[in-house]
Amino acid sequence: MAEERVQPISLHQEMQRSYLEYAMSVIVGRALPDVRDGLKPVQRRILYAMHELGLTPDRPYRKCARVVGDVLGKYHPHGDQAVYDALVRLVQTFSSRHPLLDGHGNFGSVDDDPPAAMRYTETRLAPIAHGALLEEIGEDTVDFQANFDASQQEPTVLPAQLPFLLLNGCSGIAVGMATNIPPHNLGEVVDALVALVRQPDLSDERLLQLVPGPDFPTGGEVLIGSGLRETYLAGRGSIPMRGVAHVEEVQPGKGRHRRAAIVITELPYQLSKAGWIEKLAEQVNDGRISGIADIRDESDREGLRVVVELRRDARPDNVLEELRRRTALQSNFGAILLALVDGRPVQLGLRELLRRFLDYRELTLLRRTSHALRRAEERREVVEGLIKALDALPRVIEMIQASRDAATARASLQVHLDLTDRQAEAVLAMPLRRLTSLEQEGLRQEAEELAEECRRLSHLLEDRPSLLKAMVSELKALRKRYATPRRTRLVEGGDALMAQRAQTLRPSTEGLRRRALEAMGADHHLLIQSDGMVRVLAPAPLGKLRLAQAAELGDLPAPARVLLPVRDRPQLLAFTASGRVAVLRWELAAQQPDRLEAFLPEGLHGETVVQLLPLPAAEPSAESGLSIGLLSSDGHFKRLSPSLFEDLSGRAASVLRLKEGVNLARVLLCREGDALVVASSTGRLIRLAVDESTLPLMTRTAQGPMLTRLLPGETMVGAVSGAADDAVLLTSGRGQLNRRRIGSLRSCQRGDLGEIGLRFRHRDDHLISLNSARSALLAVVLAGGGGSLRLATADLPGDADGETGMALAIPADGRVEQVVDLLAGG
Repeated sequence: MAEERVQPISLHQEMQRSYLEYAMSVIVGRALPDVRDGLKPVQRRILYAMHELGLTPDRPYRKCARVVGDVLGKYHPHGDQAVYDALVRLVQTFSSRHPLLDGHGNFGSVDDDPPAAMRYTETRLAPIAHGALLEEIGEDTVDFQANFDASQQEPTVLPAQLPFLLLNGCSGIAVGMATNIPPHNLGEVVDALVALVRQPDLSDERLLQLVPGPDFPTGGEVLIGSGLRETYLAGRGSIPMRGVAHVEEVQPGKGRHRRAAIVITELPYQLSKAGWIEKLAEQVNDGRISGIADIRDESDREGLRVVVELRRDARPDNVLEELRRRTALQSNFGAILLALVDGRPVQLGLRELLRRFLDYRELTLLRRTSHALRRAEERREVVEGLIKALDALPRVIEMIQASRDAATARASLQVHLDLTDRQAEAVLAMPLRRLTSLEQEGLRQEAEELAEECRRLSHLLEDRPSLLKAMVSELKALRKRYATPRRTRLVEGGDALMAQRAQTLRPSTEGLRRRALEAMGADHHLLIQSDGMVRVLAPAPLGKLRLAQAAELGDLPAPARVLLPVRDRPQLLAFTASGRVAVLRWELAAQQPDRLEAFLPEGLHGETVVQLLPLPAAEPSAESGLSIGLLSSDGHFKRLSPSLFEDLSGRAASVLRLKEGVNLARVLLCREGDALVVASSTGRLIRLAVDESTLPLMTRTAQGPMLTRLLPGETMVGAVSGAADDAVLLTSGRGQLNRRRIGSLRSCQRGDLGEIGLRFRHRDDHLISLNSARSALLAVVLAGGGGSLRLATADLPGDADGETGMALAIPADGRVEQVVDLLAGG
């Protein structure tokens, strides 16, 4: 029987092992660059495959599909699109400060246009990749390893002569970590390398002077401050960057006056021009950015040019600040200097990055020098053997003629002329032209040169200062050959600018509300109308509206849903039909009146606000026994403590769990010992005692007890809390109005049917509202734009005989849509 190969293993141990292996595979083999050459594995394989194909800068372009095929077949067995995407990024001049590949065709644009397919585009090595990254690949400077199927050899790292990790930057997301390194200027980085070679204990201040900041390929500006310093010293920080813009006058069209315009000529790194213009247009259309008349993209081959045409009354400086504040024209580059060091991910500062590269460069120079010394010594050995043979030429010819075969001749030469095996082989392979006197003189001169070269190379290997001096000379030569002027401008005082901007342009919401409240007059009033408009008005304009006076049916201003003096600094809670609540930030309405939704958290946008409730003043002794009651349309009711609403702090919260098809109908303040009166759409009234036994205090997530059994199609329409001497007003859709004193209603228990509070005169009529008679006015709004009227509650008759009440003076076919308690908070 075959040996049992099933082994029991713990699931959590196997999952842990498998996940760690996967994570390390992603970290080391895909996502993070090596600190030595600054390349990810796929980038390194692309460059080496192109080097093997001979795609040097002086050769013709080759199809990208050919390159991708070689990379996939020999070194990188992954998706072809992943390889092509990496190749495209190595070509893009707006992604890399010093592109490593030279492309021919469409490789995308700053507008996020996708590149053409790999069968259409062509590429070859860029001069800097060939001259500073791959030139020493054949000089035994790096180790090679077997590829995925052991059919090829590939380098573990490329012999980079410059720190491309800093020059081109890198971004990548691994498992549990990420890297985001900005590109830098070649000349500045080389100057820092030279300074570190000459003075290893160079101060941080001097190092930051040599490398003052990133140099993005798209230009822009970098604000020098603490974020940049933290990035370079600790390896992580936020670097403020912004686009370059200026103000100029433009001619909008023939026959039109010239206007001021903001012209953006450089955008922040990795910002899509088309995407930025689209988002800016959306904000202009939504009214979040004002003063802009038109946006045009006039970019061409000469460079980027986005024209933001201003209105004639706009101030260019203010609009430019708005663009920087509200759009990505000014943003932060989140830098994380993370790279692989000896196969492990390590977060490094600028000094450590440069030091790691210098150590690697010194190692490659030693290996290159050792390789050159071996080659020189081997050649010198051959030349010296040829010279020995020429000095004894007759004897050599005699020995060769006397030998039976090549092996005998080689052995005879080694014995009689004291030659090595390599020298004897070279003598036997020597052509006859070497016998000329000119060739003999050339061999002797070559021997002297090789001896000198061997001494020089040996000196470099034995004397480290000489090796470092040679390294500095090579770095300076590369700087002279490949360095270009800085593109990104550095703006001093970045911290001060950011602090000033945060103070003036980005104040906190609480700061804005506080300043707006302080700017209001003590005699101003907060007005929230039934149509949803929120205003803060002075006495004069408020008096012109006559909202506090009775008025007959007509085209009156929208009645006041809330009208409160601002001197009391009222706090309002907004309840939605879905059972959610938030604090209304009404203070900013003094500067810009707007709809109710504009002063609520974004989480409540799109929901219907059914109730606005002013919170009582914080006077525990006077307000003891107060609670907030919530009535749902299916007859559930629960009381909550006001303390549950003290920690909302600008966010929306859920205070009622509702079933599908059920909504919040009414919210009211209840006092312990008072009576609660609720009304249904059929005209029924139920009076309950407000106490812990009948209506207990509950938590936010509770649904609340059922007050009464509802008939099919019947819903709850309102609730009022008050003493026995208080009265309630009932209003039907056909204009019936009845006034009932709370004390005249029969006390009920939960589940009772109650009593009829209003008998309808029309079969299709129903109750739409239950209001408190303590309000000064009652506003009635008709449906379909039929106008409104305001009734003084003090002038209304008492309890009506027959419970049919009085008829409002509305058209026979008119329908009441809304009844508002004026001055009662909704």
